[in-house]
Amino acid sequence: MTSLRPSARLAWWGTAWLEGRIGPDDFLDGLLDDLDGGRDLAHLVVEVVADGSGVPILLELADARRQGATAVAAAFPVPGDPGGLRGPAELTGAAIEAGETALLLGADRALVPRAVGPVVEWDRLPAARRPPPDLAAADRGLRSAVLEAARALAALDVASWRPEVADELIDLRAGVALSAPPGTPAVCVDLAARALHLLAVTDLALADDGGAVSVGEAERRRAAIDPLAQAARQALTAACSPDGWPPPRQEPEGR
Repeated sequence: MTSLRPSARLAWWGTAWLEGRIGPDDFLDGLLDDLDGGRDLAHLVVEVVADGSGVPILLELADARRQGATAVAAAFPVPGDPGGLRGPAELTGAAIEAGETALLLGADRALVPRAVGPVVEWDRLPAARRPPPDLAAADRGLRSAVLEAARALAALDVASWRPEVADELIDLRAGVALSAPPGTPAVCVDLAARALHLLAVTDLALADDGGAVSVGEAERRRAAIDPLAQAARQALTAACSPDGWPPPRQEPEGR
């Protein structure tokens, strides 16, 4: 994972459109761009319609705004870690299966994506309101998890079986390059970049057993890495949850 997933892109660019910071063309450009895989062809919300074509994502956002939506947030749940979702069960299960979801804040609905070739299809589901993530706590948690993982993996001699993992854990400032719409807080872009970088590191570390000589050793390595992956998902969720963002800076009058 080295670029924003569809739910994260929808959170950033959809929020910018709902708040009037960008126009529809900029919204679609930001949503369709995928740095890893090129460019999506379209994003459609699946509905039971006669021709089976689905609803363009911008029309879905416009309808959600009429229903009270003020922003879009993203969450990245996995089995055993619902990612701050509060249900209902249908949404939680679908989001865990997809590994992500976009919450239309204020409209009590969510969208869960799946890739169908170059098209991203979204299922609309009801969503219970959840408290906003704590951005500062997520940042602190990620930094702490990096240090703990580095210590634990050093004790397990990570450098001998995954030297690239050891190198990537050293620099707390490392992150992937991300594009964000105007008005997205810089702290959120930075946190998302670091979270994505560390998720890629954890994927690399767990790609195989690292040459472990025993099942027990492989389990100890996973135990050292899993908390970092969880902290990175929580950080990415916070970075993509506008209801927990800091208030915009106000320029002094007269400037």
